[in-house]
Amino acid sequence: MVTREEQKQATREAILEAAREEFEEVGFDTANLRTIAARAGVSAGTIIHHFNDKQQLLHAALFDDLQVTLEAAVAASGPGPLKDQLVALTRVVFGYYQRRPELSRTLLKESLFADEPWAGRFAGQVTMVHARIVGLAQEAIERAELRADVDLALLGAAYFSFFYFALIAWVQGAHPAPLALFERLLAQHLDGLCP
Repeated sequence: MVTREEQKQATREAILEAAREEFEEVGFDTANLRTIAARAGVSAGTIIHHFNDKQQLLHAALFDDLQVTLEAAVAASGPGPLKDQLVALTRVVFGYYQRRPELSRTLLKESLFADEPWAGRFAGQVTMVHARIVGLAQEAIERAELRADVDLALLGAAYFSFFYFALIAWVQGAHPAPLALFERLLAQHLDGLCP
């Protein structure tokens, strides 16, 4: 027997998936709550009950989807040289963006310039990935793969600068292969940090 809480969660998930599909197909500005509700098999009022408005629905859909992706990316970094670990992590995230290019444009805009409470939640996701990068870099120092004096927090910040540069170049159509661009930027940076 399905509990009330399980039914509520299933309804929420159906709404979020319908919203992601609608946002990807027609874009955030064109999407409307009635169409999303029809896709999810609920009323527009049910969406308002769960998410208040289309903007909150967008943030919830993006945050949940990105959270799952980032957790998978952090897990995917696995053993090996630091460069390979960071490329593996990045491949998972870029794969997510490339599967949903229209939603990716919206995700970039909305997550980078979100209001609270979403700004804090998106920042928390970045902090989670940054912590993983710092941990991987610390292990690389212990393996004598990087110099002992490498500023780990700065290396994490450099990672994000390369990541966002490659991602934005791809979203804007300036570069067709964001992972390859990211790899080149990262390799050049890490070369300067070797013992």
